[in-house]
Amino acid sequence: MATILWILAVILVVSGIFAIVRKQVLWGIVLIVVGLLVGPGGVSVFTN
Repeated sequence: MATILWILAVILVVSGIFAIVRKQVLWGIVLIVVGLLVGPGGVSVFTN
Protein backbone atom coordinates (compact mmCIF):
# COMPACT_ATOMS: atom_id res chain seq x y z
CA MET A 1 0.00 0.00 0.00
CA ALA A 2 2.85 2.39 0.83
CA THR A 3 4.38 1.79 -2.61
CA ILE A 4 1.10 2.65 -4.34
CA LEU A 5 0.78 5.86 -2.31
CA TRP A 6 4.39 6.77 -3.08
CA ILE A 7 3.85 6.28 -6.82
CA LEU A 8 0.60 8.27 -6.69
CA ALA A 9 2.35 11.10 -4.83
CA VAL A 10 5.16 11.21 -7.40
CA ILE A 11 2.65 11.33 -10.27
CA LEU A 12 0.75 14.18 -8.58
CA VAL A 13 3.89 16.21 -7.91
CA VAL A 14 5.23 15.74 -11.44
CA SER A 15 1.82 16.70 -12.86
CA GLY A 16 1.87 19.80 -10.67
CA ILE A 17 5.30 20.80 -11.97
CA PHE A 18 4.13 20.36 -15.57
CA ALA A 19 1.02 22.44 -14.80
CA ILE A 20 3.20 25.26 -13.45
CA VAL A 21 5.38 25.10 -16.58
CA ARG A 22 2.21 25.43 -18.72
CA LYS A 23 1.30 28.62 -16.79
CA GLN A 24 -1.42 26.93 -14.70
CA VAL A 25 0.18 27.97 -11.42
CA LEU A 26 -2.80 27.53 -9.10
CA TRP A 27 -3.63 24.04 -10.40
CA GLY A 28 0.06 23.10 -10.18
CA ILE A 29 0.31 24.20 -6.56
CA VAL A 30 -2.84 22.24 -5.67
CA LEU A 31 -1.45 19.08 -7.31
CA ILE A 32 1.90 19.41 -5.55
CA VAL A 33 0.29 19.97 -2.13
CA VAL A 34 -2.06 17.01 -2.60
CA GLY A 35 0.89 14.88 -3.73
CA LEU A 36 2.84 15.80 -0.61
CA LEU A 37 -0.14 15.03 1.62
CA VAL A 38 -0.83 11.65 0.03
CA GLY A 39 2.78 10.48 -0.02
CA PRO A 40 4.10 8.13 2.66
CA GLY A 41 6.54 10.82 3.81
CA GLY A 42 3.73 13.33 4.30
CA VAL A 43 0.54 13.27 6.28
CA SER A 44 -1.25 10.46 4.49
CA VAL A 45 -5.02 10.74 4.49
CA PHE A 46 -5.35 6.98 4.24
CA THR A 47 -3.40 6.06 7.38
CA ASN A 48 -4.80 8.65 9.80
